[in-house]
Amino acid sequence: MQTTTKQKEQSPQEKWPHKKKTDIMNVENTKAQMRKGVLEYCILSILNGEDKYASEILNTLKDAKMLVVEGTIYPLLTRLKNAGLLNYRWEESTSGPPRKYYTLTETGKLFLKELDTTWDELRKATNLVTNTKNS
Repeated sequence: MQTTTKQKEQSPQEKWPHKKKTDIMNVENTKAQMRKGVLEYCILSILNGEDKYASEILNTLKDAKMLVVEGTIYPLLTRLKNAGLLNYRWEESTSGPPRKYYTLTETGKLFLKELDTTWDELRKATNLVTNTKNS
């Protein structure tokens, strides 16, 4: 019978033993900034065509391995609403308190369409640059 052991996730120091701790912290910070940079786009995309409440949005992001916590998502949803990109409505829940469902406004749909184009251009440019480096 074969047994498997769960692999322990390596710390940044274990991943890059030749790096100084301050350099490693910068790498982690850069990775976090990259995720934050696409978070608005991901939220708007999640809401495209389907109203959702905050927990559903958060779960979708977590399922996609986007490291997001509630303390990040609620202020961002409020900011997107205040910018006119989202609306919300309260809906009774059978399993608890009423839920706030978010939906894209017409402005939000147009904004998302612009972000789709920008993301596509950025992805293509990034792939071109990174594939050239790896050749």
